[in-house]
Amino acid sequence: MAQNTTLVTKINKMKKEQNILILSHVYQQPEIQDIADHIGDSLALSKIAQDNDAETIVFCGVKFMAETAHILSPEKTVLLPKMNAGCDLADMATIQQLDTVKQKYPYAKVVCYINSSAEIKAESDICCTSANAVNIVTSLEEETILFIPDKNLGSYVAEHTDQTIIPWDGYCYVHEHIQPDIINTLKKTHPSAEIIVHPECSKPIRDLADCIGGTAKMYKYVQQSSCTSFIVGTEDNFIHHLKKGNPEKTFYPVNTECKGMRTITLSDIIDVIEKRNNIITLPEEIRTKAYKTIDAMMKQS
Repeated sequence: MAQNTTLVTKINKMKKEQNILILSHVYQQPEIQDIADHIGDSLALSKIAQDNDAETIVFCGVKFMAETAHILSPEKTVLLPKMNAGCDLADMATIQQLDTVKQKYPYAKVVCYINSSAEIKAESDICCTSANAVNIVTSLEEETILFIPDKNLGSYVAEHTDQTIIPWDGYCYVHEHIQPDIINTLKKTHPSAEIIVHPECSKPIRDLADCIGGTAKMYKYVQQSSCTSFIVGTEDNFIHHLKKGNPEKTFYPVNTECKGMRTITLSDIIDVIEKRNNIITLPEEIRTKAYKTIDAMMKQS
């Protein structure tokens, strides 16, 4: 604890002296969330970075998130504390695979989830988040949608539209590995608890839920619900964020974790600020094409 206090003091001093903004995703370790200037989901954090006057952004998340911040704010220095903080879901869609599938379905509109690489965003027609995926898809005139890279979010969208959704064979292992027996056991032990889950979960898990949504929606649901206990069907570190905002309520984890999210430490934040060695950059052609995809989404939202 004493060491953490020393690191936190040093980070706060560096932030102030160097005009640095630290952003943390809600799946980060609690000590990272606590040191951050803002906590939230990936797109919301990138928008905060865009609107902030800080010259340097330290993005505590996985690589595609830091890329999104760079896409929206190319004039700023975006640092990722650990370059190997990756997202297995984003890695499940490559340009070569996408080119092959697009040739098979040339009439399909390509909708990519925000949890995609910059290269995939650049070759898609429009981006979406878990919060706006249904609205984005239904806003399109095309009847056939190639939805990448999450098959579970794709199936969730398919349940809410008459359009034909061609799913990608990708998934987030954090959510894919949540099984109904885990939820049912927790519900049996805590019968009054409500179940909140991410739409990246499989349909059997979603069918058990009182609330299905991204982290922002789940957080809002907890705040507004008269219920005092919740089974949380997403990365366990999200509970730290929920507890800080709702200290009077109780949360039960499903024992799942994202390895990529949990790689970053306080020491890594200090190291990347001192060395400036993990700067997120993209070829300008890819960045501008990816920007158009994200901008198309924001104009529809």
